[in-house]
Order: sequence, then structure tokens, then C-alpha cells
Amino acid sequence: MKLMSFIREAKAELKRVTWPSRQQVWYSTLVVIAVTFLVAAYLGIIDVLLTAVFSRVIR
Repeated sequence: MKLMSFIREAKAELKRVTWPSRQQVWYSTLVVIAVTFLVAAYLGIIDVLLTAVFSRVIR
């Protein structure tokens, strides 16, 4: 069957994968969280500045 063949091949492929260590996953997660906060802060500052500029222009 094609399904059983697919499952066997997928299982064999997963045995060849080099999985990251727990420490690598932890550091990568911290980097993602830090970058997310930095981008959110940057966009928040840009939003506040543009809101101030456009509120003065519209008046």
C-alpha cells in the first residue's frame, strides 16, 4: 500500500534528522521573543509619532 510505504519512509527520514538540543531550542525561543518585543516597540513608537503628526495636520 502507498500509505504504509509513506509511513515507513517518513519514519526512516525522521531517524536521520538532527534534532536541536534543549539549550538550542531555549536560546532560539528567547531570540524570537526578544525580536518580537523589539519590533512591537518600534511599531508602537512609529504609531505614536504618526498619530501625533497627523492629528496636528488635520486640525
